Amino acid sequence: MPAFQEYFDQSHQLVRDSVRRFVEREILPHVADWEEAESFPRELYLKAGAAGILGIGYPEQFGGSHEGDLFAKVAASEELMRCGSGGLVAGLGSLDIGLPPILKWARPEVRDRVVPQVLSGEKICALAVTEPSGGSDVASLKTRAVRDGDFYRVTGSKTFITSGVRADYYTVAVRTGGDGFGGVSLLLIEKGTPGFTVGRQLKKMGWWASDTAELFFDDCKVPVDNLIGVENMGFAGIMANFQSERLALAIMANMTAELALEESLSWARQREAFGKPIGKFQVLKHRLAEMATQLEVSREFTYRQAAKMAAGKSVIKEISMAKNFATDIADRIVYDAVQVAGGMGYMRESLVERLYRDNRILSIGGGTREVMNEIISKQMGL
Repeated sequence: MPAFQEYFDQSHQLVRDSVRRFVEREILPHVADWEEAESFPRELYLKAGAAGILGIGYPEQFGGSHEGDLFAKVAASEELMRCGSGGLVAGLGSLDIGLPPILKWARPEVRDRVVPQVLSGEKICALAVTEPSGGSDVASLKTRAVRDGDFYRVTGSKTFITSGVRADYYTVAVRTGGDGFGGVSLLLIEKGTPGFTVGRQLKKMGWWASDTAELFFDDCKVPVDNLIGVENMGFAGIMANFQSERLALAIMANMTAELALEESLSWARQREAFGKPIGKFQVLKHRLAEMATQLEVSREFTYRQAAKMAAGKSVIKEISMAKNFATDIADRIVYDAVQVAGGMGYMRESLVERLYRDNRILSIGGGTREVMNEIISKQMGL
């Protein structure tokens, strides 16, 4: 992965080198087994916390580093993806969607207790927005929280929650007011709270190593002090969170495509047919050239939006475009990578087989492709 000077400096290269060593030491020797087991050890959170990986982008006072340095986060995310398991990266990184609202808007005493525990890897944080009745339509969520003195009584359910089984802290979207986006709030709900139960670990097409769960709230009593931000103003926080999540998903898609392209190039050089390496055939050379071109365009566009975000600019339209474009390109490249590998590309022992499965969720999670197009068209005044 070239370190483009326009975006990455020497400090980012140090981050990249550190995370790459961590991946080579702590993940790559075990990742195939963890994929088959559909889980990875909880201890990996502690190791990633001790290595400073979980804290990248967070304030030093809570155990973080590189606060406000978005490209340090990008560099770390790219190197984590080199483990070849999108599910592991999603599980290890679930704090990045669950923790920011707590950091920004929770009461200081709650924030000061929760954030350091999560950045150290001692505790795990998840975001719980999606419901069985609707995925990307956040404004229509039905989980209800009714104020009762010093508590909210929460009733409802969530599904498809990354790190849902093993998380300790859940940033949960609830309805505290009327219909629509104006009645949504965020609550911190801790595992073990009476009335809160975690359902089964869900079986998925891809992202095998991540635990994904259903959550159930049955008259669950949550202290009012666990309100994150202002009551009935949670939708804005969720939307702000989505921008970072969509950038992360675009980066995952680009790295998925990069790994698939690297595998294809390696296979094209070593695999022979009709007396010569298959990479010498013009039809395959041109396919690989097109794969590389598509990836380069997608990666550059994604970096451009990250740079705008780092400068404090609004990129609601552009980050939605970047997510759609990156996931579309990754779809094409992983498809072609399996085709280049032939029968081996269909085997579980092949990295491109896993990349092919893992990639499919990226155009769904964080807002579907169709929802992204709705956002883009609205930003265009349509």
